Amino acid sequence: MLENFIKAIIIGLGASIPLGPVGIMCVQKTISKGRYSGFFTGIGASMADTFYAAIALFSLAFVQDFIMENKVWVMIAGGVIICFIGIKIAITNPVKQLRQPKKSNTKHVQEVLQGLAVTITNPGSLVLLLGLFAFVGIDLGQSEKYTVSVILAGVFIGTSGWWYILSTTINIFRKKFRLRQLLFMNRISGSIIAVLGLITTFEGLFRLLFP
Repeated sequence: MLENFIKAIIIGLGASIPLGPVGIMCVQKTISKGRYSGFFTGIGASMADTFYAAIALFSLAFVQDFIMENKVWVMIAGGVIICFIGIKIAITNPVKQLRQPKKSNTKHVQEVLQGLAVTITNPGSLVLLLGLFAFVGIDLGQSEKYTVSVILAGVFIGTSGWWYILSTTINIFRKKFRLRQLLFMNRISGSIIAVLGLITTFEGLFRLLFP
């Protein structure tokens, strides 16, 4: 049991460490708005990764088949969402973000939803998790319900632990950024995210037109 839990944490870390759109968003939001904004963006991604892990562990073949059969449309929709979020980040004025009064934790709901949307609309996340499960040696077909719960908890802890480490580390250097640098950071990170979204969208369109 403990072995599977540790393996699941490793899977969570392996799924999160690659610096994709959510990683860039986490860095940008931490610098512009603070550690918790970056962390909660990552929590959204952790929820999506845990959902995909559940699909794998419960052997929900029909869900896997649906996602893979509609992979092109998922890529197109996901690419558009990522591109939209990137453009929004690029045109956002960090000065206004810094001057916004602090509100309740409900303001982080938007960040959670953004991280969730970007990850859940990326079918590559499911493929990556399936590969990681095979790599660490967890049997997907013979997992009891209690064992599955422990593994899912481990995946969530592993992913959210990485986002906490990343947002906390970036936050240490946050005060060293001046307003002009923050504006530049928004432009660069937003543009990178938008370009990644466009690439995903065009890849999906290419596969749709030339199957």
